[in-house]
Amino acid sequence: MKTLLVYYSRTGNTRDVASKIAGEMKCDVEEIRDTQKRSGIIGFLKSGYQALRETDTVLEPYSRDPADYDLVIIGTPVWAGKPSVPVSTYLKENRSKIKKAAFFCTYGGTGEEGTFRRMAEILESEPLQNMAITEKEMKEGTCDCKIEPFVRELTS
Repeated sequence: MKTLLVYYSRTGNTRDVASKIAGEMKCDVEEIRDTQKRSGIIGFLKSGYQALRETDTVLEPYSRDPADYDLVIIGTPVWAGKPSVPVSTYLKENRSKIKKAAFFCTYGGTGEEGTFRRMAEILESEPLQNMAITEKEMKEGTCDCKIEPFVRELTS
């Protein structure tokens, strides 16, 4: 199965998880790049506000077409209980091209269920798998115990 891993990361946590998944799956990777500046406290506040309002953003052009893949794994940080604005925008722009999907998210407190639900609503289909990793699991280095079964399920 030809797999593409697509992710957006504001702070690096989602990027770290994406790197671990890609290393185990040997799949192609596409980092979603936003044209808006989202760093610092102002970027954090703006990002949460836009996620709540479900606004879209303008993304930089992609290098890979999700239509060329059997499975697209999509990773996002949780922003105000929703997927990040860049990931929501990506899903809206590519929903007709994604045959099968799996989701993962990184988060500090809560919101993973609402994030996965919203991603499925945008795609108009349920994912094969979901995986949520907390900031605490990242810091403690215990996220591998979630990544390994996630990858195993997707590759079996």
